[in-house]
Amino acid sequence: MTPHLDTPLPTGQLLPFRESLLAMLGVAFVSMLVALDQTIVGTALPRIVADLKGFDLYAWVATAYMLASVITIPIFGRLGDLFGRKPFLIAAILLFTSASVLCGFATSMLLLVISRGLQGIGGGILIGTVFATVADLFPNPKLRLRWLVFVTSAFGVANMVGPTLGGMLTQYGGWRLVFFVNVPVGLVSLLFVLRFLPPLRHLRHKGPVRLDWLGAFVVAVTFGSLQLLIELFPRYGVDTITIVLAVVAVSFAMTLWLWERRMKYPIIPVDMLMDRKLSALFAMSVLGGFALFSLVFYVPLLFQGGYAMSAHDSGMLITPLLLGTTIGSVVNNRIVTRVRRANGIMYVGFALSALACLGVIVLRGTEPHLVWMSCMGISGLGLGLVATSLTVCSQQIVARDQLGAATALLQSLRTFGGMLGTVMTGALLGHLYTQGVHRSLASYQATQWFKSFASPELLVDRAEQAALINRLVSAGHAGDAMMNSARDALVQSIHIGILVAGAAALIGLCLAWFVPPVRISYSEAELVAGGSAQEDTIPPRGNAL
Repeated sequence: MTPHLDTPLPTGQLLPFRESLLAMLGVAFVSMLVALDQTIVGTALPRIVADLKGFDLYAWVATAYMLASVITIPIFGRLGDLFGRKPFLIAAILLFTSASVLCGFATSMLLLVISRGLQGIGGGILIGTVFATVADLFPNPKLRLRWLVFVTSAFGVANMVGPTLGGMLTQYGGWRLVFFVNVPVGLVSLLFVLRFLPPLRHLRHKGPVRLDWLGAFVVAVTFGSLQLLIELFPRYGVDTITIVLAVVAVSFAMTLWLWERRMKYPIIPVDMLMDRKLSALFAMSVLGGFALFSLVFYVPLLFQGGYAMSAHDSGMLITPLLLGTTIGSVVNNRIVTRVRRANGIMYVGFALSALACLGVIVLRGTEPHLVWMSCMGISGLGLGLVATSLTVCSQQIVARDQLGAATALLQSLRTFGGMLGTVMTGALLGHLYTQGVHRSLASYQATQWFKSFASPELLVDRAEQAALINRLVSAGHAGDAMMNSARDALVQSIHIGILVAGAAALIGLCLAWFVPPVRISYSEAELVAGGSAQEDTIPPRGNAL
């Protein structure tokens, strides 16, 4: 017999304990499938680029996934409400796992980017469905909070083991294993969902289903053209192609703005974006995502290309960054009811993140690993505090019926900020590295060798470096010194990108001043957490960007 949301057991859940446990194990495996992929790829990315020879598409490996997931979260969250979660979970697991296999077999950066986009579609469906599934299984907010430990633990484990595992697999087995590891996790997830998750249906819908497909298309074109514009402008300046991209981005953005105001279930809730009480929170969510993803995707390149560390060491050193975000969320939940103003936690979080970014710039790569791990951990802790504080404060400011909208929009804007951070840091890095290497070669009177040094991927491939040094020495040049100069150019370029991430954190700290005062009692925190868990990623009651 199919359970119904309006017939929970007296305990406040739809299924008996054993069935609930098995269903939540399936949800936890699904969560781990998505979370592990998000944490494991960054460490392997420098090695991937070195093998596939496509540094121009470095940022797209990350942003293709983000863009696809941002669009699919609200669409399939709405469909899950209407037609049930289980069919979409099954389809998404199959798509995500299949796309992971395609990523593992990719023979070029372009194929990898396309496969990552497919992964992002599957990942967006999963994220847009997982938390809503927990809310369906446990209508009682207090009970739901206890069972959500399965999901949070899955994300915590992924943050803890993902970067190190990615480094180990890349160093000892090859980067393709980073994607193939999703296959067994995906199969276990599929088995548990098929066998133990009941076919829940949330709404009794009558009439045609209206979804904002046009909005999704316009979002994709707007963000895609914006990303291309940011990448190409440092290289070409004001040129025909950049002017065309700017016109496309602006015109589609205006179209999106006008269209979304007419939709009942928009991709972008324009009215909420214009709310003065919330606008600072939304801006801080973008800035927090900007800082986090800039670090996640470019600090591994700093370690492996700039400081000649192994992929394993790089993964180990980046782990505290992601683990710190989980710890920051837990710490926030513990202290938010004990402070006079919850807003104060955001000041601390952004300050810690900015301080850690400064530390990355000041350190020179010869410090003990513990120093680097502390620096990464402080940044992750700060950004974890920020992310949770933004959610708590927004849910205290908005009306009860807007909790889901505010929460979903914050999460989507964080992803959008991550896209901006990844592409802007990449564009800066590529432009500044090229200039730095050219100046360095000119000082050695060896500009004819520029093509060999043109891409930072060289600095990750030890064999290619050794071969190039031999050729330089044979030609009468100081091969080792020239290679070290190229490495210094990469380090300085990434430092500029991290400086921008630190500036984003400082701006976020300043914006915290404009958030209305918020104080939360224990009972309020519990109620907010319960409400947000139910509607965290259900865009029909709260639509995401």
